[in-house]
Amino acid sequence: MILSRSYSVRFEDINGNMAKKKLVVLTGAGISAESGLKTFRDSDGLWEGYNVYEVATPTGFAKNPELVLEFYNMRRKNVAEAKPNAAHIGLAALEEDFNVTIITQNIDDLHERAGSTNVLHLHGEIFKMRSVTNPTLISEIRGDIHVGDLAADGGQLRPHIVWFDELVPMIEVAVEVVSTAEIFVVVGTSLLVYPAASLVNYAPRFVPKYIIDKSIPYTGNIPNLTTIEKPATEGVAELKRILSVDSLDV
Repeated sequence: MILSRSYSVRFEDINGNMAKKKLVVLTGAGISAESGLKTFRDSDGLWEGYNVYEVATPTGFAKNPELVLEFYNMRRKNVAEAKPNAAHIGLAALEEDFNVTIITQNIDDLHERAGSTNVLHLHGEIFKMRSVTNPTLISEIRGDIHVGDLAADGGQLRPHIVWFDELVPMIEVAVEVVSTAEIFVVVGTSLLVYPAASLVNYAPRFVPKYIIDKSIPYTGNIPNLTTIEKPATEGVAELKRILSVDSLDV
């Protein structure tokens, strides 16, 4: 008989119904890297050969909007060609036993295509665009955006992406989600980009926490933490095994 290291994945709510534990997962570029999507931090600040501050800041867009739009047009094509990997699929499968929320720093849609049904995008979405004059005027985009393409309000269209030096509108929602987690997992992020990196500090102190990365980032003194130093695909598979073991009752 295997002793539970934590608790069952299901419990009775106040009405006596079986409810799933809240599993919150923060994902970063490392989970999509194994699908062929590169990260700028893997190449000394360059992203596909571009200086990230030229293509991912409001200043860069103001200076050369054509360059920025073309850069994201190419990223959109890259994402469309990419496929979810075993890590994306493994996290989606956890919905069978847990109430899963994915908070992702990634702008791709690989979590959704893998089957995850509750995904919060902190830094925007590559398949959406918005007006430069009204951030709430958002629409879908599968093709290219060009200089001169206008939103309904007459503003130039831009990718619905949170650039460096811009506020992160969804961070408050993410903080609320993390603060109610009963299991918290980090997959494939350097924990260097703020405010997303601060989310780990909002997980309740005594809930189980897991960090999966091929190079575990510095985390300080986080209680109840298990590190899994493996690429995302291997690490998520190990996480699933651990959670399966932990869920067995005495």
